[in-house]
Amino acid sequence: MKGLITGGAGFIGSNLVRFLVSKGWEIVVLDKLTYAGRIENIEDLIDNRKCEFVQGDIANRELVDFLLYKFEPDIVFNLAAESHVDRSIDDPEDFVRTNVVGTYVLLEAVRNYIYKNKEKKVKFIHVSTDEVYGSIEKGFFTEESPYNPRSPYAATKAAADHLVYSYYITYGFPSIITNCSNNFGPYQFPEKLIPLMILNAIEGLPLPIYGDGRNVRDWLYVLDHCEALLLVAEKGKTGEKYNIGGFGERQNIEVVEEICRLLDNIYPPSSNSCVSGRIESYRELITFVEDRPGHDRRYAISPAKIVRELGWKPKYSFSNALELTVKWYLQNEKWVASLEKNVRKRRGLVPIFK
Repeated sequence: MKGLITGGAGFIGSNLVRFLVSKGWEIVVLDKLTYAGRIENIEDLIDNRKCEFVQGDIANRELVDFLLYKFEPDIVFNLAAESHVDRSIDDPEDFVRTNVVGTYVLLEAVRNYIYKNKEKKVKFIHVSTDEVYGSIEKGFFTEESPYNPRSPYAATKAAADHLVYSYYITYGFPSIITNCSNNFGPYQFPEKLIPLMILNAIEGLPLPIYGDGRNVRDWLYVLDHCEALLLVAEKGKTGEKYNIGGFGERQNIEVVEEICRLLDNIYPPSSNSCVSGRIESYRELITFVEDRPGHDRRYAISPAKIVRELGWKPKYSFSNALELTVKWYLQNEKWVASLEKNVRKRRGLVPIFK
């Protein structure tokens, strides 16, 4: 199988590239390499010629056309997206360009490619988020739940979802939409909760938690997500939507406390020169900060459809996957050291201990 993965140098994208290469797929990655798309995430695969990499924008129609005709993919996975809610609140323009305009350009390019190469069987898998559904107090969102996006990020992803589905209805376009819950795991850029907390803790920085910390998210280990996307590629029905959740609901404060507990055991403060003699537990670094605008209280989606129809289920429990994730960040000092130096300055954080 041949796959074109947009956003393949990002967090979920790079994990999907690695996963599919391990299954024998031929992969070409198209990534703009903005702040969160990092060549370090797949550099070893490129060096070993296990995948091809092209730096570029999904909104560049000429480039997308060129890649489709040169590579002739069986599956196009669209994971290119601006995805951080805080950044979308600060400056929504990039989110509109990438998430909406970029998706439109991809759809048009693939539609034209299929029209001119009718013998080619191509699937377009659009990877989206549970945030398009908005917030829910009780129960779970299903594939039939109405959209109610509550941030510029969620709104642009919802718009992209609607475009993809409209192409299926209007043109018979061979698309599938997936909506996943909060992913975590290796190679995640540390402005997201879990890697931010891990790296801040080991550096003696505050562990900032919005509001009262009781916001609830369903957590999905990224390798379980990759397994689900492979099943969708192989067995998913065009025109369908599949929710992918990890059966891992936790309050934000619970997640941070569990990270602290793991670090206390794996890398005790007494062994960490940044905090040694100053704290007895990383929990002492927890700091509550002003809530962000439009902060959804709870996301919860039901993966019953993909479990029932495609036979998927997560292999990792939240606790086991979190331990693997903490250990990965501790063991990959070179990758951590290559990060943008001011990545955690967005919230004005400074070390508690000089």
